[in-house]
Parts: sequence; C-alpha cells; structure tokens
Amino acid sequence: MEKLIDTHCHLNDDYFWGNAEEYINNFENDNLQYAFVVGYDFVSSKRALELAEKHENVYAIIGMHPSDAEKWNVEFEEFLTNNLPNKKVLALGEIGLDYHYENFSKQTQKQVFIKQLEIANKLGVPIVIHERDAVGDVVDILRQNKHLINNGGVVHCFNESVETYKIYKGFGLKFSFGGAITFKNSKNAPKLLAEVDVKDILLETDCPYLTPEPLRGKERNQPKNVFLVAKKIAEIKNMDLNELIKQTNKNVLSVFTKLKEI
Repeated sequence: MEKLIDTHCHLNDDYFWGNAEEYINNFENDNLQYAFVVGYDFVSSKRALELAEKHENVYAIIGMHPSDAEKWNVEFEEFLTNNLPNKKVLALGEIGLDYHYENFSKQTQKQVFIKQLEIANKLGVPIVIHERDAVGDVVDILRQNKHLINNGGVVHCFNESVETYKIYKGFGLKFSFGGAITFKNSKNAPKLLAEVDVKDILLETDCPYLTPEPLRGKERNQPKNVFLVAKKIAEIKNMDLNELIKQTNKNVLSVFTKLKEI
C-alpha cells in the first residue's frame, strides 16, 4: 500500500511534547511517509521547526492561529520572515478566523490574518487556513485580498457546504479532511465529500484532537490514524483505498511544492 501523509498534526502540542520522538520513530511501521507539524503560536511554531529539522520525515508549517492573534508581535513576524524560506518549512499556517468563542477580538483576528496573507505572498509560500464559525468573513477577506493568494493553500478540517467548497476552490485552495468525517453524528461530511473532487482532497489527523471512529473516546489521536480517515473517504467516494491514497499524495505535492525539491 502507498505510504500515507498526515498533512496537519500537532506533535508540538504539550500532550506529545517530550515523547514526540516515539511517535515519529514508529512512522515506518505505521506506513507514514511524512507528517506536517503545524504551529498555532510562537512556542508551537518553534517546536514544529525543531522537529522538522531533526527528522527527515517531518515538515513544519508555522504561523499564528486566530485564537492566539493577540500574541502577534514584531518578534514573531521576524521569526516567520526568517524561517519560511527554510526547506523544511512548507507553508504559513494555521491562520484564519475563529468565532466559536466570544472572548477573542474579531478585529485583531482579521488584522493578523491579512498580515500573514501578505507575508505568505511576499515569501511565495502556501497558506493553511483555519476557519470556525466565520466562513463569511474568511471569504470576504480572501476576496478583498485575492491579489495575495498566488501560491495555493489548504482549508484544513473542512466541513462546510458544497457552495462554500466551490468558492474556496475558486481561490485555488485544496481541502484537508480529518477524523470528524468518521463521527457517527457527522451528517454533512458524506454529502460534502461526495461532491468534492478527489484531486482537491488531502488527509489529516489534527492530532491529538478529533480521534476518528472506532477509537473516539478511547484514546488521543495520533498521526497513524490518518489511515482511518483515508479508509472512510475511500468508502464514501467508492474508491479503491490505495488509489485514493495515491491521488491525495499527488495533491499534497501540488500544494506543498518544496517537497518536490527533496
């Protein structure tokens, strides 16, 4: 079987930090080719970079999550500017808007989102977008700043409408799906995935969160569970599992172009 790529995981999370090596050392047995460790603030972005530089099969994605937007400062901006050209750093993320909790300034989130779009465009790297309960404003910002989206990107943990899929696709973005699509109460995901072009799909775990069925509620998520995500998508799309993995790996290379240089 083709080796899998987990395009969005948090081995930089406190849950993993200190024993991340154990998981990474098992990638060969877990049939994993690569894992992309995604930052969400300064500390986690530095940790992602540290793991990527230490391990051949780990890559970093660095950026400021909307829920941490108020931590944005000149030092972090310099960190991004200095490290995004690194061959082991694939993209700027995860960035975007998250309105799920009321205690974060929407205005600050928007400002930091746009600032990071500017940096990504200037340095020629893709973006990884986090959007939660904020699809209207994310779309508005992308429309108003379409001139900054020239290097592709991914909407991670995507679970919106087919119409929203088409709008995002119009910006040249692809879509990663994780464990949530396996949940028994996930009614939207099967309908959505039936309509999403397989050439637009990437696989992720978002671990240690969103543990897929049948492990949900029994253990914390980890990169190897990306297999369960692939299996569910292949089932929904009535595809051979190996063919699905092969196609999603091609999709990864089309977005994260630095991988082609390795």
